[in-house]
Amino acid sequence: MSRSSNSGCRVVRPGDTYAGKQGLTYFEGIAAETVGSKGICMHLLTIPPGARAKAHLHESHETAIYILAGEAHTWFGDRLEEHVIVKAGEMFYIPAGVPHLPANLSDKPCSAVIARTDPKEQESVVLLPELDALVPA
Repeated sequence: MSRSSNSGCRVVRPGDTYAGKQGLTYFEGIAAETVGSKGICMHLLTIPPGARAKAHLHESHETAIYILAGEAHTWFGDRLEEHVIVKAGEMFYIPAGVPHLPANLSDKPCSAVIARTDPKEQESVVLLPELDALVPA
């Protein structure tokens, strides 16, 4: 069996950041834009104390979150009527098309690994400004 010396494998050392439509700053990671991925993206996110995202959903793409440190409150559902607290060492799954709004209500940063089935990380983000006021600031 012959193998190509250029397999497409890449190491990404998070350093550069970008502002997501959701209102948070992400560390660049695995995405179509950085490594040419075709079916997945994975990024690091640190939510500062007291910060929150804008209400949004990801059309046709699933999201998996692993909390590295701290805890995140997330409201989800059609009217953000459901609420969960995800703590360090726990994982959270969000199906495609489900509105959600994550927040860090603590006085410590919350860091997470976020993976989506959308290789173009921001392409499927749909902001839902009509839901933002449903979660107290």
